Amino acid sequence: MMLRIRTISRLTGVREATLRAWERRYGFPRPLRSEGNNYRVYSREEVEAVRRVVRLIQLDGLAVSEAIAQVVSSPLKTMPGAERLQERFWSAAMLLDEDELSRVLDEAQRSMDVDTYCDGFLMPLLREMATRVDVAREHLASGYLRQRLRQVLSSLETTAGGPRVLLACPRGDSHEGGLLGLAVQLKRKGWRTTFLGADTPAEALRVACEQVRPDLVALSFVHGRSPEEFLTVLSEALQACALSSVVVGGPGAREHLKTVFTLGAQFAESSQELIALWNQVRTAQNRP
Repeated sequence: MMLRIRTISRLTGVREATLRAWERRYGFPRPLRSEGNNYRVYSREEVEAVRRVVRLIQLDGLAVSEAIAQVVSSPLKTMPGAERLQERFWSAAMLLDEDELSRVLDEAQRSMDVDTYCDGFLMPLLREMATRVDVAREHLASGYLRQRLRQVLSSLETTAGGPRVLLACPRGDSHEGGLLGLAVQLKRKGWRTTFLGADTPAEALRVACEQVRPDLVALSFVHGRSPEEFLTVLSEALQACALSSVVVGGPGAREHLKTVFTLGAQFAESSQELIALWNQVRTAQNRP
């Protein structure tokens, strides 16, 4: 796919005049000329190279000349495999290219073991999503990542007799990517998982808890809430899960830790912390 200069300007946030100035002064980017009308046209790789320059200028504070020199000296094709696939993913997301998104994720899955694929590839992409692309592209790209995490989760064998965890995002919270990653991590460690996903109302939590009787309920709060709203939503969830231990996580809960602990829930930043809390609960339950 070849792109006109106005398109690369829109996709990268760099004005057309600036792109032409960079080309004259630094020989970057290096467009081709379209047949017949002699327009500048750019490859997908040039789009990503410009975006890398912008990131080095904005995030690392490099001068334009330094940023361009760094990108030119380390083209995408020379990067390590995982890093190259990540750059291709972001370029495909910027272009809303669903076929390329699928190809990148397929290649990553074939070339990585499940731990690296989930923890070292899919989850970092999800965490960076809000800072890398706009809302439309975030919806598209994060949907592909969540789909792949769900596939991994369903492909893992369930360990008989392992502790049972119920995972959900509470009412009003639609960001389930991090929770999916947690479910994958726990299932790989021998937990039996029941994943309810985004925007789970208290009544649905109650029904699920009554049916599966989880040892632990993990709630992910990503969406920011006022103290009053957080108190109400967490109180409803705790009442619905009254017979189970509850651990909450996410930036939306981190803002209200006092409320979390006052209501009798626990807070965990990672699967390791969640497992440590569960072990503490189990030890306390087993004391005479």
